[in-house]
Amino acid sequence: MPDATLLKSTTRHIRLFTARVENGDLVADPGQLTLDVDPDNEFIWDQGTLELVQRRFRELVDAQAGADLNDYNLRRIGSELEGYLRELLQAGTLRYNPDCRVLNYSMGLPRTPENL
Repeated sequence: MPDATLLKSTTRHIRLFTARVENGDLVADPGQLTLDVDPDNEFIWDQGTLELVQRRFRELVDAQAGADLNDYNLRRIGSELEGYLRELLQAGTLRYNPDCRVLNYSMGLPRTPENL
């Protein structure tokens, strides 16, 4: 494969790359998308919630089948996933991690009985 260009989309909680992971490194691969969710560990994840995000990611990728994988489409998928995380947080399915290095409530204040 000639030198492939690595495309990426980065939001606060979602990173997408046109790459595969080999020995812990990203290797540009225009035929594959790699998803990195919540790299700063701002949220507390359980397997079920992570699977919801992965399922939504697959749905968004499948919806782009046949379209060129370009910066615009990659950013669109990343933005849609970022919005999905906000929905999960607002529904109480996802929670902030109180042990996060910097707790800034980037997706809004936590929902508690006091502010519902």
